[in-house]
Amino acid sequence: MIGFVARRVMQSVLVVLGVIFAMFVLIHVIPGGEARAVLGPRAQPFAIAQFNRQNGLDLPIWEQFLRYVWELVRFQLGRSPKYNEPVITLIANRLPKTLILVGLATVLALVVAIPLGIFQVVRRYKPDDYVITGLSFIFYAMPSFLLGTLLILYFAVDLHIFSVEAPQGQSVLSILGDPQALVLPVITLAAITVAAFSRYMRSSMMETMTEDFIRTARAKGAEPRRVLYVHALRNAIIPIVTLLGLSIPAIVSGAVITEDVFNYPGMGKLAIDAAFSVDIPTLLGVTFVITVATIAGNLLADILYAVVDPRIRYAKA
Repeated sequence: MIGFVARRVMQSVLVVLGVIFAMFVLIHVIPGGEARAVLGPRAQPFAIAQFNRQNGLDLPIWEQFLRYVWELVRFQLGRSPKYNEPVITLIANRLPKTLILVGLATVLALVVAIPLGIFQVVRRYKPDDYVITGLSFIFYAMPSFLLGTLLILYFAVDLHIFSVEAPQGQSVLSILGDPQALVLPVITLAAITVAAFSRYMRSSMMETMTEDFIRTARAKGAEPRRVLYVHALRNAIIPIVTLLGLSIPAIVSGAVITEDVFNYPGMGKLAIDAAFSVDIPTLLGVTFVITVATIAGNLLADILYAVVDPRIRYAKA
């Protein structure tokens, strides 16, 4: 188990280094360089030279890269020219809010998708199974910005049940203290995930129900409900752990769009605002943190998968 985890950690570190290298390259291919992007197209040559000297951009390229890696390792992400604050401070204020949105949406997706997948197996090849399958395909193919807009128009504008805008509080407690405004963003982010998870759960349950141990349990006289929920579910739910890890990038990217649609003050909204205002340090800082969080989530999913199914770690030993 220790060797399995060590290999996964090393692979994750290599991926992070690859992302850092890509970010470093992007900084240096910006037209006019980072100085021109931050200071603006009308910046004077002496201001550009001063900016390059202050940020080490006049050093040899290999020394710039080593310095850049060292700063990222220490989470020294620079200073935002738009907000005139350290990027790490901006991220520290926004990250908990994004974690709340992603966490609530993921939990809701699992709570809905797993029973829904089981229900489809019980009712397989019947009209309600086909209806749920059709709806799953529709939601899975629907962009999050379109779904969010439709929910706003119907539930907020027409029915006045929920708020048009997400909670605007500055703290986690204030965000959680306005659940009515949090409903639509969470549903928007969760709906697409439910569509994917329920289809995967249905397929996994269908495959598990054909295994030999299920036939043995039935031959021993086990009740159908016990066969379904004790024998089949425990094995069919294992692949969902892997799916959850693989879905983290899609969930996070969906959160970026969802935050912008509902004006939710999280990391996604910060990244989009930074992109529009050409705030390079903030945009790269958000990209780095989201990348690390995504890789960490995938690493955790791999470890959990190996814990619940020991065959994985032995097969890849």
